[in-house]
Amino acid sequence: MVISYAGGECFKVSQGDLTLAFNPPAKDSKLASAKFGADIALVSLDHADFNGVENAAFGEREPFVIQGPGEYEVKGVAVRGFGTAAEYAGKQSVNTIYSVVLEGMNLCFLGTLTSADLPAAAKQELDDIDVLFLPVGGDGVLEHAPAYKLAVQLEPKVIIPMHYKPESLKAFLKEAGAEGTKAEEKLTIKKKDLEGKEAEVVVLSN
Repeated sequence: MVISYAGGECFKVSQGDLTLAFNPPAKDSKLASAKFGADIALVSLDHADFNGVENAAFGEREPFVIQGPGEYEVKGVAVRGFGTAAEYAGKQSVNTIYSVVLEGMNLCFLGTLTSADLPAAAKQELDDIDVLFLPVGGDGVLEHAPAYKLAVQLEPKVIIPMHYKPESLKAFLKEAGAEGTKAEEKLTIKKKDLEGKEAEVVVLSN
């Protein structure tokens, strides 16, 4: 599996010929748009910063769009969505946490999570997380301190920070005892690589 970051909350996750897009920005977002073809596009919040599914289409490749709570199975990928209250850009809304099983690995994408108090259903289901995509930048999502506290509770093997400015990332890395972590261009990972890892922070450049 190869994970690359396009800024904001946008990630490209590829396994063989299969590509997933998480929260691609729309054309009218202030965030830089990332254009790449995806088979599945997951949208956590209906806002221009995250719902640009048109940017996940490429040529004849139109993604299957998952937007909101529920259970899905697409192209052999099992996805579960859990709704949480959110307040982004001054508006009350619903954020969806996604649990994705791909290549035997459990990915947990928290989206625009505002509160570290997860719904009971999500708490019960989100266990044995291999890779956690964690918002750490405040400004409509978790601040760095409650974000790290939540990450510790969820016990992932790998944490990938997202939705941050340089200063909030620095504060998060200090909170996590991971100062000096160098940004990587992409993360290439297999299930066996995760053995023995506990909340290892991986920063991806965009």
